[in-house]
Amino acid sequence: MPSIDDVRNAFAQHRPQIITDAPRRRAAVAIALRDLAGDLEVLFIERASRRGDPWSGHMAFPGGRVEVSDESLQAAAQRETREEVGISLEGSELLGRLDDSQGLAGTGRELVVSAFVFHVTEPQPLVPNYEVRRTFWFPVRSLLDSQLHIDHPVSRGARTNFPGILVGEPGRHVVWGLTYRFLESFLSIIGRPLPERWQLDQEVVS
Repeated sequence: MPSIDDVRNAFAQHRPQIITDAPRRRAAVAIALRDLAGDLEVLFIERASRRGDPWSGHMAFPGGRVEVSDESLQAAAQRETREEVGISLEGSELLGRLDDSQGLAGTGRELVVSAFVFHVTEPQPLVPNYEVRRTFWFPVRSLLDSQLHIDHPVSRGARTNFPGILVGEPGRHVVWGLTYRFLESFLSIIGRPLPERWQLDQEVVS
């Protein structure tokens, strides 16, 4: 199973593809990792149900829209993590950055999302705000468990099922869409790729 050293060494060699000719709207998320006696865990949030929010109730990483006051995309990811789950990443180790992901133009989701990987070295309590229904750490090794790889029913165009990973309660805590794509990229970088599956449409920005 991957160790924090495996992740650190892999990202030292990774050169992320960064989108610079981006639309006005940008967002940033934090993939926060912690090492518990050699067992690596990743932080997930279940977004609160909110009317008008296209990602209402979805599983995600802490993060959100970049604000004018943010000094950088990384700073935005750190701020959103602090606001949403109460964890400060300022003293954490930045391990690297994933390739930027862009939503499909014309869908109302024309934004570029950047993902930063952090190693949380100091224990901190999770204190979710009103945007978050639940927070929890999940073992990275379990993301590779084929029994947790499911078809997640979602109606998008002609497609009704998408690849997902069950990380909690069935039908509720399923990682899919953009979060799945970021996980797929992360695991591939560290040499633990997910099994081959069909390609996600670019419109799936969860």
